[in-house]
This record gives sequence, C-alpha cells and structure tokens, in this order.
Amino acid sequence: MTEHLLFSVEARIATIRLNRPEKRNAFTLEMIDAWTDALDECRRNEDIHVVVVTGTGDKAFCAGGDIGRMDTPEGRAPFARKQKLWDHIHRIPLLLEDLDKPVIVAVNGAAMGAGMDMALMGDVRFAAESARFGETYVKVGVVPGDGGAYYLPRLVGTAKALELFWTGDLISAAEAERLGIVNKVLPDAELMPYTYAFAERLVRGSTLAIRMTKRAVYQGARQDLRSALDLISSHLAILGTTEDHAEAVRAFGERREPVFKGR
Repeated sequence: MTEHLLFSVEARIATIRLNRPEKRNAFTLEMIDAWTDALDECRRNEDIHVVVVTGTGDKAFCAGGDIGRMDTPEGRAPFARKQKLWDHIHRIPLLLEDLDKPVIVAVNGAAMGAGMDMALMGDVRFAAESARFGETYVKVGVVPGDGGAYYLPRLVGTAKALELFWTGDLISAAEAERLGIVNKVLPDAELMPYTYAFAERLVRGSTLAIRMTKRAVYQGARQDLRSALDLISSHLAILGTTEDHAEAVRAFGERREPVFKGR
C-alpha cells in the first residue's frame, strides 16, 4: 500500500480511502496499483462483506488523475498510453466487475473527470451536499477514458450522458441525485455516519442473498429474459438449501430478527 491510499477492515467492512487532500485526492499510478491490490483483497477475503470507498478531507472525493505524476516521456506514444490504461486504471473496473460484494461510494467533495468515473464504478453512491460532479475530460481535449462512457449512460440515459460529456459542465449533488447518479444527498457531517450505518445494515443481512442478488442484477442487464430467469431460478434453488434461509424461516415463525451467518 501507499500512504496516499489507505486500506482498512473493521467489523467486516473494508474502507478504501484516497488520501492526498492537498492534491484534492488526485490519484497517481502508485495509488492505482494500491487500489487494485485492495480490491483483490476484498475479493479474496471472505471476512469482508461490504466495501466503502471515499476520500480524505471535505474539498474533494477525487479530482481525477495527477497528470504531472502520471505522464512520463516513455508513455506518450499512442499505444504506450493505451497499454498504460490497461495495465493500471482499467484494472479497477474489471476487478469491480468480478466483485459480488456491495461497493458503497461516499462522495465527500468534488468528483471530477476520472474521479467521477471512479464514483460511478460503485454499486450505490451517497454524496455530501457540498459535492460536485463533472465529466470534465472534454475541457482538456480527451474522452472519458476511465469507464465513464460505459457507466454514465446506464444511469442517466444516452442523451443526458452525452450532454454532460460534451459540455464538461459541473452539477451539484442535488442535481446528481435527481438524475439518479447518487442514491442520497446528506449534510456533509452526516455523510460518513450514514454510509457506515448503511454498510452495517448490509453486514447484518443475508450475505449470500445480497451477493447473489448483485450478480443477478448485473448479469441480467446483459441477458435476455429467459436467460435472466434461468439464472435467478438457479440462485433461488441454491439459497433455499442454506442455513441462512432456514434461520430466516425460524425467525419469522418466532417473530424475531434473524441472525445470519453467511452459510
């Protein structure tokens, strides 16, 4: 890891925190590599049930990539640039695609360019009232190359996504909530308490059902109806044999909250 990317695990919740507040949490290659290592640990470690991603400070979630730290002479040829993306930052969305645990992004400030793309990679997003969002790539003459062109249209539709890409306009947290980019906007001081309370609620839930539901939703979006129903019926058949399902049935009969164990 690096001091600029903090990773911790407590009570089955992993936290990945961008930690360069003096640079508005703009990321470097070292931070990207640490980020991928953290995600790989989240994928492999069964003691981790939920992942929270956020930034340090109250000014920015992430201002994108630190161009001064990432643009090296040997990496300026077109194919070298492409390969650098695949070797580093593109590993993050690919790892997240394989991670069936919930990923919650707490947007504590400005999310610009690649920083907004990083926020879009989460399953749900909560934002501070002071947060701002912008797909600002066009302002430096490039395309949204870190996943935004994939994620944003799926949240807001093609026409609105193109408007945001073409103009590079900044939008408020309230507007992001209206568009469906974020799930909920909170007063700045309430963002992290709310985020962790939500994460703790998921930890107490049926981990197996939560993970299989995530897989069904994302895979179903790429399938025809018959294939989606075939997948979900398989999930139902499997979950119906688990201890957690039996516990839920007992708890319902006894009028108490179930105690799930993830098996």
